[in-house]
Amino acid sequence: MTDATIIDGKAFAARVRETVGQQVAALKNQHGLTPGLAVVLVGEDPASEVYVRNKGKATAESGMASFEHKLPADTSEADLLALVAQLNADPAVHGILVQLPLPDQINEAAVLDTIDPAKDVDGFHVINAGRLATGGDALVPCTPRGCLMMLKETLGDLSGKRALVLGRSNIVGKPMAQLLLGENCTVTIAHSRTADLADECRRADILVAAVGRERMVPGDWVKPGATVIDVGINRVPEDRPAKNPDNDPSKMRLVGDVDFDSAVKVAGAITPVPGGVGPMTIACLLANTVTAACRQHGVPEPKA
Repeated sequence: MTDATIIDGKAFAARVRETVGQQVAALKNQHGLTPGLAVVLVGEDPASEVYVRNKGKATAESGMASFEHKLPADTSEADLLALVAQLNADPAVHGILVQLPLPDQINEAAVLDTIDPAKDVDGFHVINAGRLATGGDALVPCTPRGCLMMLKETLGDLSGKRALVLGRSNIVGKPMAQLLLGENCTVTIAHSRTADLADECRRADILVAAVGRERMVPGDWVKPGATVIDVGINRVPEDRPAKNPDNDPSKMRLVGDVDFDSAVKVAGAITPVPGGVGPMTIACLLANTVTAACRQHGVPEPKA
């Protein structure tokens, strides 16, 4: 059996960003509308700073307006909620993203609930979650949306396929399951307390791993020919001799929740880490911002 097809998230995301750029140009020319995305960062978490910088760069490159708000780590919850309220009222801002995690003194749920659902381009607000669960017009969380796009590009019609989502978070696991249900898959949500987890994974035509545990899913958990979407991003010491001949423990690399080296020999298609799901998250954030801008102004949404 040959190795799995590698699903190139970088290339896919580049195509999505190109499409978004064309949509933004059309909105400007035809309606005088420039979608605007506001990103709020509290504190100086290095990983969050990188994400925010990349989001700002991608937003500007697409032709949208980018608004970045960087607040000190000791910012109070009241001050952050006041900023969110200000952004809710700003007509130039069509999408609001508050970078998580937040410092301990701030209640994340309170902040997410304060964002106007119409501007909730992360798709985390309870109203958008409810709309997604009931088949309504929701702003869909970016990572699950990107996963679904790659699955449909790889497999075409998903109807009737058995899908397993490994992880039950509100950010990825639950909305991913809802999206797959919407595509007429037979969906199982598995987690740390699932009995016979390996057997559940082996039954799946589609396996989405989103638990945040490095290389938790070995190749022998994967059904031969299955499509594997690895959402995990875990930083571990570099263990490849060619990349780390001195076995320096300070040298790190990113790995997923799936043991790629063994799974690639079994799966039919698989996303790598890095270069798989990650790039699609930012691309879908841009697409969500365009959708939000169109809905707020009563403009027909551009076709994907």
